[in-house]
Amino acid sequence: MRIAYDVTPLSHPRTGVGNYILGALKGMLAADRGTPEHELIAFGPVSIRGRRLLDGALAGLAVEQRIVTVPFAHATRRAWGALGRPPVERFLGRIDVLHFSDWMLPPQRTAVRATMVHDLGPLRFPERLHPRTVSMHTATAREAAKCDIVFTNSSFTANDVVERLGIPLERLRVAYPGVDDRYRPEGERRDLGRPYVFTTATEDWRKNRGTAELAVRLLNGELTLAALGHGSLGYVREEELPALYRGASVFAYPSRFEGFGMPVIEAMACGVPCVVSSHPSLDEACGDAAVRADPASPEEFADGIRRALADRDELVQRGLEHARRFTWLETGRIHLQGYADAL
Repeated sequence: MRIAYDVTPLSHPRTGVGNYILGALKGMLAADRGTPEHELIAFGPVSIRGRRLLDGALAGLAVEQRIVTVPFAHATRRAWGALGRPPVERFLGRIDVLHFSDWMLPPQRTAVRATMVHDLGPLRFPERLHPRTVSMHTATAREAAKCDIVFTNSSFTANDVVERLGIPLERLRVAYPGVDDRYRPEGERRDLGRPYVFTTATEDWRKNRGTAELAVRLLNGELTLAALGHGSLGYVREEELPALYRGASVFAYPSRFEGFGMPVIEAMACGVPCVVSSHPSLDEACGDAAVRADPASPEEFADGIRRALADRDELVQRGLEHARRFTWLETGRIHLQGYADAL
Protein backbone atom coordinates (compact mmCIF):
# COMPACT_ATOMS: atom_id res chain seq x y z
CA MET A 1 0.00 0.00 0.00
CA ARG A 2 1.02 3.58 -0.63
CA ILE A 3 -0.06 5.43 2.53
CA ALA A 4 -0.20 9.23 2.81
CA TYR A 5 -0.07 10.25 6.48
CA ASP A 6 -0.74 13.81 7.67
CA VAL A 7 2.07 14.88 10.03
CA THR A 8 1.22 18.58 10.41
CA PRO A 9 0.77 18.36 14.23
CA LEU A 10 4.50 17.58 14.45
CA SER A 11 5.18 21.18 13.37
CA HIS A 12 4.27 22.32 16.90
CA PRO A 13 5.80 21.36 20.28
CA ARG A 14 4.76 17.77 20.85
CA THR A 15 1.90 16.83 23.14
CA GLY A 16 -0.01 13.54 23.29
CA VAL A 17 -1.34 13.83 19.72
CA GLY A 18 2.08 14.54 18.23
CA ASN A 19 3.69 11.75 20.24
CA TYR A 20 1.01 9.34 19.03
CA ILE A 21 1.54 10.33 15.38
CA LEU A 22 5.30 9.83 15.66
CA GLY A 23 4.85 6.53 17.51
CA ALA A 24 2.34 5.22 14.96
CA LEU A 25 4.71 6.06 12.09
CA LYS A 26 7.57 4.24 13.84
CA GLY A 27 5.27 1.31 14.57
CA MET A 28 4.16 0.97 10.95
CA LEU A 29 7.76 1.07 9.77
CA ALA A 30 8.69 -1.62 12.32
CA ALA A 31 5.71 -3.78 11.37
CA ASP A 32 6.71 -3.56 7.69
CA ARG A 33 10.36 -4.39 8.35
CA GLY A 34 11.89 -7.50 6.80
CA THR A 35 10.04 -7.69 3.50
CA PRO A 36 8.67 -4.15 3.05
CA GLU A 37 5.32 -4.08 1.29
CA HIS A 38 4.23 -0.50 1.98
CA GLU A 39 5.30 3.08 1.24
CA LEU A 40 4.75 5.73 3.92
CA ILE A 41 4.47 9.35 2.83
CA ALA A 42 4.61 12.06 5.50
CA PHE A 43 2.85 15.12 4.10
CA GLY A 44 1.30 18.45 4.97
CA PRO A 45 1.65 22.24 4.70
CA VAL A 46 3.50 23.76 7.67
CA SER A 47 4.90 27.13 8.73
CA ILE A 48 8.53 28.17 8.35
CA ARG A 49 9.15 27.91 12.10
CA GLY A 50 7.15 24.68 12.36
CA ARG A 51 9.20 23.09 9.60
CA ARG A 52 12.26 22.93 11.88
CA LEU A 53 10.29 21.05 14.55
CA LEU A 54 8.80 18.72 11.96
CA ASP A 55 12.15 17.94 10.36
CA GLY A 56 13.59 17.17 13.79
CA ALA A 57 10.71 14.83 14.65
CA LEU A 58 10.99 12.89 11.37
CA ALA A 59 14.80 12.72 11.37
CA GLY A 60 15.99 9.16 10.82
CA LEU A 61 12.58 7.78 9.80
CA ALA A 62 12.48 5.92 6.47
CA VAL A 63 9.44 7.78 5.16
CA GLU A 64 8.99 9.76 1.97
CA GLN A 65 8.57 13.40 2.95
CA ARG A 66 6.24 15.67 0.99
CA ILE A 67 6.20 18.72 3.24
CA VAL A 68 5.28 22.15 1.89
CA THR A 69 6.45 25.26 3.77
CA VAL A 70 3.95 28.13 3.56
CA PRO A 71 3.77 31.53 5.34
CA PHE A 72 0.25 31.11 6.74
CA ALA A 73 0.04 27.39 7.41
CA HIS A 74 -3.12 27.31 9.55
CA ALA A 75 -5.07 29.44 7.06
CA THR A 76 -3.74 27.35 4.16
CA ARG A 77 -4.86 24.09 5.75
CA ARG A 78 -8.33 25.43 6.53
CA ALA A 79 -8.77 26.94 3.07
CA TRP A 80 -7.69 23.72 1.37
CA GLY A 81 -10.32 21.70 3.19
CA ALA A 82 -13.05 24.33 2.74
CA LEU A 83 -12.37 24.80 -0.98
CA GLY A 84 -12.23 21.05 -1.63
CA ARG A 85 -9.53 21.27 -4.29
CA PRO A 86 -6.98 20.51 -5.54
CA PRO A 87 -7.02 16.84 -4.51
CA VAL A 88 -4.06 15.54 -2.55
CA GLU A 89 -3.12 13.29 -5.47
CA ARG A 90 -2.05 16.43 -7.35
CA PHE A 91 0.92 16.66 -4.96
CA LEU A 92 1.47 13.04 -3.97
CA GLY A 93 0.57 11.04 -7.06
CA ARG A 94 -1.30 7.77 -6.72
CA ILE A 95 -2.10 6.71 -3.17
CA ASP A 96 -4.03 3.82 -1.65
CA VAL A 97 -4.71 5.42 1.75
CA LEU A 98 -5.07 9.00 2.97
CA HIS A 99 -4.85 9.34 6.77
CA PHE A 100 -5.56 12.91 7.92
CA SER A 101 -5.25 14.48 11.37
CA ASP A 102 -7.63 16.86 13.11
CA TRP A 103 -5.55 19.78 11.80
CA MET A 104 -6.85 19.65 8.23
CA LEU A 105 -9.36 17.93 5.97
CA PRO A 106 -7.54 17.45 2.64
CA PRO A 107 -9.63 16.60 -0.44
CA GLN A 108 -8.86 13.45 -2.43
CA ARG A 109 -10.02 11.69 -5.57
CA THR A 110 -10.08 8.06 -4.51
CA ALA A 111 -8.25 5.82 -2.02
CA VAL A 112 -9.23 4.77 1.47
CA ARG A 113 -9.99 7.77 3.70
CA ALA A 114 -8.88 7.35 7.30
CA THR A 115 -8.44 9.40 10.45
CA MET A 116 -7.81 9.16 14.17
CA VAL A 117 -10.12 10.34 16.96
CA HIS A 118 -8.04 10.89 20.08
CA ASP A 119 -11.02 11.98 22.20
CA LEU A 120 -14.31 13.85 21.94
CA GLY A 121 -13.57 16.31 24.74
CA PRO A 122 -14.31 19.37 22.57
CA LEU A 123 -17.77 17.97 21.80
CA ARG A 124 -18.42 16.97 25.41
CA PHE A 125 -17.19 20.21 27.00
CA PRO A 126 -17.44 22.99 24.35
CA GLU A 127 -17.93 25.64 27.03
CA ARG A 128 -14.46 24.89 28.44
CA LEU A 129 -12.51 25.40 25.21
CA HIS A 130 -11.72 28.17 22.76
CA PRO A 131 -14.42 28.43 20.05
CA ARG A 132 -11.80 27.88 17.31
CA THR A 133 -10.73 24.61 18.94
CA VAL A 134 -14.34 23.45 19.22
CA SER A 135 -15.04 24.41 15.61
CA MET A 136 -11.98 22.57 14.31
CA HIS A 137 -12.73 19.38 16.23
CA THR A 138 -16.42 19.49 15.34
CA ALA A 139 -15.53 19.67 11.64
CA THR A 140 -13.09 16.78 12.04
CA ALA A 141 -15.72 14.71 13.85
CA ARG A 142 -18.17 15.25 11.00
CA GLU A 143 -15.52 14.29 8.47
CA ALA A 144 -14.65 11.16 10.47
CA ALA A 145 -18.22 9.96 9.97
CA LYS A 146 -17.50 9.86 6.21
CA CYS A 147 -14.26 7.89 6.52
CA ASP A 148 -13.78 4.28 5.47
CA ILE A 149 -11.81 3.51 8.64
CA VAL A 150 -11.47 5.40 11.93
CA PHE A 151 -8.88 4.68 14.62
CA THR A 152 -9.26 5.47 18.31
CA ASN A 153 -6.72 5.17 21.13
CA SER A 154 -9.06 3.37 23.56
CA SER A 155 -12.29 1.38 23.70
CA PHE A 156 -13.76 4.20 25.79
CA THR A 157 -13.22 6.64 22.92
CA ALA A 158 -14.47 4.09 20.38
CA ASN A 159 -17.73 3.72 22.30
CA ASP A 160 -17.97 7.53 22.53
CA VAL A 161 -17.54 7.76 18.76
CA VAL A 162 -20.30 5.20 18.16
CA GLU A 163 -22.67 7.00 20.54
CA ARG A 164 -21.97 10.62 19.59
CA LEU A 165 -20.97 10.41 15.92
CA GLY A 166 -23.02 7.40 14.87
CA ILE A 167 -20.08 5.63 13.23
CA PRO A 168 -20.68 1.85 13.08
CA LEU A 169 -18.38 -0.19 15.31
CA GLU A 170 -17.19 -2.27 12.33
CA ARG A 171 -15.53 0.83 10.85
CA LEU A 172 -13.55 1.48 14.04
CA ARG A 173 -10.21 0.09 15.16
CA VAL A 174 -8.78 0.57 18.65
CA ALA A 175 -5.04 1.23 18.37
CA TYR A 176 -3.65 1.82 21.85
CA PRO A 177 -0.57 4.05 22.14
CA GLY A 178 2.80 2.51 22.86
CA VAL A 179 5.56 3.35 25.31
CA ASP A 180 8.90 4.56 23.95
CA ASP A 181 11.98 2.58 25.00
CA ARG A 182 13.39 5.51 26.95
CA TYR A 183 10.64 5.06 29.55
CA ARG A 184 12.12 2.31 31.71
CA PRO A 185 13.07 1.89 35.40
CA GLU A 186 16.82 1.98 34.74
CA GLY A 187 18.48 5.32 34.17
CA GLU A 188 18.99 8.77 35.59
CA ARG A 189 16.69 9.96 38.38
CA ARG A 190 15.96 13.66 38.76
CA ASP A 191 16.86 15.05 42.18
CA LEU A 192 14.84 18.12 43.19
CA GLY A 193 16.35 18.36 46.65
CA ARG A 194 13.44 16.66 48.42
CA PRO A 195 10.90 13.88 47.69
CA TYR A 196 8.30 14.95 45.15
CA VAL A 197 5.00 14.07 43.51
CA PHE A 198 5.30 14.48 39.76
CA THR A 199 2.40 15.49 37.50
CA THR A 200 2.09 16.37 33.83
CA ALA A 201 -1.24 18.08 34.57
CA THR A 202 -1.56 21.72 33.53
CA GLU A 203 -3.85 24.50 34.72
CA ASP A 204 -6.26 23.58 31.91
CA TRP A 205 -9.68 22.67 33.35
CA ARG A 206 -9.55 19.16 31.93
CA LYS A 207 -6.00 18.40 33.09
CA ASN A 208 -6.88 19.76 36.55
CA ARG A 209 -3.51 20.52 38.15
CA GLY A 210 -5.26 22.32 41.02
CA THR A 211 -6.40 19.06 42.60
CA ALA A 212 -2.82 17.77 42.70
CA GLU A 213 -1.59 21.04 44.21
CA LEU A 214 -4.21 20.98 46.98
CA ALA A 215 -3.63 17.28 47.63
CA VAL A 216 0.10 17.78 48.18
CA ARG A 217 -0.59 20.64 50.60
CA LEU A 218 -2.73 18.26 52.63
CA LEU A 219 0.33 16.04 53.15
CA ASN A 220 1.79 18.52 55.64
CA GLY A 221 5.13 18.97 53.94
CA GLU A 222 5.89 15.28 53.41
CA LEU A 223 6.32 15.87 49.67
CA THR A 224 6.57 18.74 47.22
CA LEU A 225 4.83 18.96 43.82
CA ALA A 226 6.76 19.02 40.55
CA ALA A 227 4.49 20.03 37.64
CA LEU A 228 5.48 20.45 34.02
CA GLY A 229 5.71 24.07 32.97
CA HIS A 230 4.96 25.34 36.46
CA GLY A 231 7.02 26.85 39.25
CA SER A 232 10.72 26.08 39.32
CA LEU A 233 10.40 23.12 36.93
CA GLY A 234 9.49 25.20 33.86
CA TYR A 235 9.82 23.80 30.35
CA VAL A 236 11.10 20.22 30.14
CA ARG A 237 12.38 18.60 26.95
CA GLU A 238 10.99 15.19 25.91
CA GLU A 239 14.30 13.46 26.59
CA GLU A 240 14.31 14.79 30.18
CA LEU A 241 10.92 13.34 31.12
CA PRO A 242 12.02 9.78 32.03
CA ALA A 243 14.40 11.07 34.70
CA LEU A 244 11.58 13.16 36.20
CA TYR A 245 9.29 10.15 36.32
CA ARG A 246 11.95 7.91 37.88
CA GLY A 247 12.89 10.45 40.52
CA ALA A 248 9.32 10.88 41.73
CA SER A 249 7.95 9.21 44.85
CA VAL A 250 4.50 9.15 43.22
CA PHE A 251 3.00 10.18 39.87
CA ALA A 252 -0.38 12.00 40.11
CA TYR A 253 -2.80 12.34 37.21
CA PRO A 254 -6.02 14.12 38.25
CA SER A 255 -7.49 14.58 34.74
CA ARG A 256 -11.25 15.04 34.49
CA PHE A 257 -11.40 13.41 31.04
CA GLU A 258 -9.00 11.71 28.62
CA GLY A 259 -8.91 9.84 25.35
CA PHE A 260 -6.48 7.38 26.91
CA GLY A 261 -3.89 8.95 29.25
CA MET A 262 -0.42 8.25 27.85
CA PRO A 263 1.50 9.76 30.82
CA VAL A 264 0.05 7.06 33.07
CA ILE A 265 1.71 4.20 31.18
CA GLU A 266 4.90 6.23 30.78
CA ALA A 267 5.09 6.64 34.55
CA MET A 268 4.36 2.94 35.12
CA ALA A 269 7.06 1.95 32.61
CA CYS A 270 9.53 4.05 34.63
CA GLY A 271 8.69 2.17 37.83
CA VAL A 272 6.66 4.87 39.59
CA PRO A 273 3.48 4.20 41.63
CA CYS A 274 0.52 6.12 40.19
CA VAL A 275 -2.50 7.89 41.65
CA VAL A 276 -4.96 8.50 38.83
CA SER A 277 -8.37 10.05 38.33
CA SER A 278 -11.24 7.63 38.74
CA HIS A 279 -12.95 8.87 35.55
CA PRO A 280 -13.73 5.82 33.37
CA SER A 281 -11.86 7.30 30.38
CA LEU A 282 -8.66 6.32 32.25
CA ASP A 283 -9.61 2.73 33.07
CA GLU A 284 -7.66 1.22 30.17
CA ALA A 285 -4.50 3.20 30.90
CA CYS A 286 -4.65 2.19 34.58
CA GLY A 287 -5.71 -1.44 34.46
CA ASP A 288 -5.43 -2.72 38.04
CA ALA A 289 -2.05 -1.06 38.55
CA ALA A 290 -2.96 2.40 39.91
CA VAL A 291 -4.61 3.91 42.97
CA ARG A 292 -7.75 5.69 41.75
CA ALA A 293 -9.21 8.89 43.24
CA ASP A 294 -12.01 11.36 42.51
CA PRO A 295 -10.48 14.20 40.41
CA ALA A 296 -12.76 16.68 42.19
CA SER A 297 -11.47 15.70 45.63
CA PRO A 298 -8.01 16.84 46.82
CA GLU A 299 -8.67 14.84 50.00
CA GLU A 300 -9.09 11.61 48.04
CA PHE A 301 -5.95 12.36 46.04
CA ALA A 302 -3.98 13.03 49.23
CA ASP A 303 -5.18 9.70 50.66
CA GLY A 304 -4.32 8.05 47.36
CA ILE A 305 -0.76 9.39 47.50
CA ARG A 306 -0.36 7.97 51.00
CA ARG A 307 -1.67 4.59 49.81
CA ALA A 308 0.70 4.64 46.82
CA LEU A 309 3.65 5.28 49.14
CA ALA A 310 2.57 2.47 51.49
CA ASP A 311 1.98 -0.03 48.65
CA ARG A 312 4.83 1.17 46.45
CA ASP A 313 6.50 -2.19 45.73
CA GLU A 314 3.26 -3.90 44.68
CA LEU A 315 2.10 -0.97 42.55
CA VAL A 316 5.47 -0.65 40.82
CA GLN A 317 5.46 -4.35 39.87
CA ARG A 318 1.88 -4.22 38.61
CA GLY A 319 2.62 -1.04 36.69
CA LEU A 320 5.66 -2.47 34.94
CA GLU A 321 3.68 -5.54 33.87
CA HIS A 322 0.75 -3.41 32.67
CA ALA A 323 2.94 -0.99 30.70
CA ARG A 324 4.57 -3.86 28.78
CA ARG A 325 1.25 -4.44 27.00
CA PHE A 326 1.59 -1.18 25.07
CA THR A 327 3.99 -1.12 22.13
CA TRP A 328 4.21 1.11 19.07
CA LEU A 329 4.83 -2.01 17.01
CA GLU A 330 1.33 -3.23 17.85
CA THR A 331 -0.07 0.24 17.15
CA GLY A 332 1.54 0.10 13.72
CA ARG A 333 0.25 -3.39 12.99
CA ILE A 334 -3.32 -2.35 13.80
CA HIS A 335 -3.06 0.66 11.49
CA LEU A 336 -1.71 -1.37 8.57
CA GLN A 337 -4.33 -4.08 9.04
CA GLY A 338 -7.09 -1.49 9.31
CA TYR A 339 -6.05 0.13 6.04
CA ALA A 340 -5.88 -3.28 4.34
CA ASP A 341 -9.33 -4.22 5.64
CA ALA A 342 -10.79 -1.03 4.18
CA LEU A 343 -9.31 -1.47 0.69
